Amino acid sequence: MATRILHVSDLHAGRRDTPGLGEALTALVDEIDPELVIATGDLAHRGRSDQFERARTLLTGLGRPLLAVPGNHDIPYAFPGRFSRPWREFEAAFGAAEPAYRSESVLVCGLNSVRPWRHQGGLLTPAQLERAAETLHDATPGALRVVALHHHLAGAPWRASRKFPLRHRDRALEALADAGADLIVGGHIHQCVVVARQEFEVVGDDTTRSVVLATAPGVGRPRPHRSGEAQGAMVYEWDADRLTVLTYLLRGDSFTRGARREFARDLSP
Repeated sequence: MATRILHVSDLHAGRRDTPGLGEALTALVDEIDPELVIATGDLAHRGRSDQFERARTLLTGLGRPLLAVPGNHDIPYAFPGRFSRPWREFEAAFGAAEPAYRSESVLVCGLNSVRPWRHQGGLLTPAQLERAAETLHDATPGALRVVALHHHLAGAPWRASRKFPLRHRDRALEALADAGADLIVGGHIHQCVVVARQEFEVVGDDTTRSVVLATAPGVGRPRPHRSGEAQGAMVYEWDADRLTVLTYLLRGDSFTRGARREFARDLSP
């Protein structure tokens, strides 16, 4: 039987909240029955405590375990708080900025890719990548190994964007792949991107495990008149052989399935 995860990103609570979003997400959870909800940042719009409280209430109200990592909007907008206490409000609402979730079926390693001094760009340090490798190493044999961060590793498919991908993303991808990651999920660009590493890079005949990169569209829509932004969520389901990535798009007051992609977990001939 397949296990499922719901992945949401870029809620931007406090900026043009979508009416009925909580009810639509609750209905989606009832439909797909996920083991876990992953939220990959920009949960608040300006990093304020009241905005985090609204985001926390919505996400914890789904009644499933929640793993959240910060985005570039989740730090104080004004100085000096952006540098002196960048994670205080986020951690008060959601706990550690680099959490982990473990079960028999999945291990999720959360990474904080936000740099307070570069509002749009993200980075993972060598120390973070080493810690991620240690965390992924603890996965139960056969469990799906997931890395969650805010900044995307695969570029936007539409319109030029100031939202840069993760800095040194090639290095990060290679390190996370070597550490055993099966799925790397993020947000940031408000567009859906789903691609397997072997679709854009020759990985070698000795590579036996697939690595899928999945970027979620924003579940919030803070700038409704901006073109080239989708509104939706992602669902991941897997068994021993396959990982399936489902895109759900918000249409009116409910989420409807928009796309389905399947990836073999084992690349052996």
